[in-house]
Amino acid sequence: MFTDVFKKELGITLKLAIPIVVAQLGVVLMGVTDNIMVGRLLGKTALGVSGIANSIAYLISSIAVGGMAVVAPMISKAKAESDIPKIRNLFTSSLWVALGFSIILTIPGIIAYFNFEKLGQPENINQSAPEFLFYILLSNIPLYFFVSAKQFTDGLSKPYIAMSITLTGLILNITGNYLLITGSFGFPRLGLPGAAISTLMSRIIMAIVLICYIRYSGKFKNYFENFKVNFNTELVKKISSLSVPGGFQFFFEIGAFSFAVIMMGWISETALAAHQIAINIASTTYMMASGIAFAGGIRVGEAWGMRSPKRIRTSGYAAYLLVFSFMTICMLIIFVFKSQLLSVYINDDDVLAVAIPLLVIASIFQLSDGLQVVGLGALRGLSDVKIPTFITFIAYWIIALPLGYILGFIFDFQSIGIWIGLLTGLSVSAVLLYYRFFQLIKPSKLKNRLSV
Repeated sequence: MFTDVFKKELGITLKLAIPIVVAQLGVVLMGVTDNIMVGRLLGKTALGVSGIANSIAYLISSIAVGGMAVVAPMISKAKAESDIPKIRNLFTSSLWVALGFSIILTIPGIIAYFNFEKLGQPENINQSAPEFLFYILLSNIPLYFFVSAKQFTDGLSKPYIAMSITLTGLILNITGNYLLITGSFGFPRLGLPGAAISTLMSRIIMAIVLICYIRYSGKFKNYFENFKVNFNTELVKKISSLSVPGGFQFFFEIGAFSFAVIMMGWISETALAAHQIAINIASTTYMMASGIAFAGGIRVGEAWGMRSPKRIRTSGYAAYLLVFSFMTICMLIIFVFKSQLLSVYINDDDVLAVAIPLLVIASIFQLSDGLQVVGLGALRGLSDVKIPTFITFIAYWIIALPLGYILGFIFDFQSIGIWIGLLTGLSVSAVLLYYRFFQLIKPSKLKNRLSV
């Protein structure tokens, strides 16, 4: 059925993807464990606070986190070209870009903090959310540097390093959550803010450890001979020109889901909590699919560096097949075990009654979500970011959100209507991004791109 070359590519991509998936899962599980522990220990109001604050912070960070993903394919391309100085300069330049993101993205964070009540949430949410939001926004800064450094190890096909550090950070976060929320073992009892402070400390440790490991371990010694800290204007501009539109690809999708959180708050606290649980489950599978997509982008970038049209096509289609297979399994698991998955988060019959139909829709959009993210990954490997950014804007902000609002509030389908809108946007994005990739891998198109 498959050629030997394609089977080999599936194996290589999967081997590269697994530690990236685990690392991606570790990052998203920080938010998931925050919500689980907050919901279990503090109740649905605190869960609503945690959910909306994490959504706002994640929305702001998505520009940097999504944007920095363009660096790994650039490094894999330079590796295929045996350009060690460029690899070193890409590492340092990406850290400068992370610093720039830290400064620029602090501005919308400050605006959100001081204007939280304008989101129209229930009063008890307005009272508790700003403090939680402050610490989560602060934790975004070390996250940008961690993600930046992670591109170096992933691009060199050594993703297990960031994976190990991420899992350690997750364990620290879970432990810190329990100690600071409950005040056990002599720690101060901080309640809800304790979960956010734990996330902040975990991310600081993760960033410091990864950067120091890259710089001072013998594993990457050959990349740092005669190393000097410098500012490579050309590469900083190059990374910025790709990462900003690349980041907005994620921003438009994450933004649609974050605005959906706000619309849920317009309905009720129960709808808000139900949405947060359902979206946590869906985002977990999404981040795993995005790990495969990142691996596919790295393989496409490496094939580009080898100037091999056949390898580019093979790498792209291998990533598509892996994501399709994985998300089909996720779709079945979520649909069959929806009640059991929800019960992990909270024991509230009202919340569960609203969340169950949302998870049914979530199971349906698994395929669309996976195929659109692997499309972005494959196109990122070809440094194609502008058209995909336009596609995501149309899919989520022109189609998904308006349709969700119309179905949710005008036709009074409420939370179900909002999620049908999201499903439609994801499906449109998946189809258009695949069409874009299919067009770019045509021989005439690839010939021009490989000459760059």
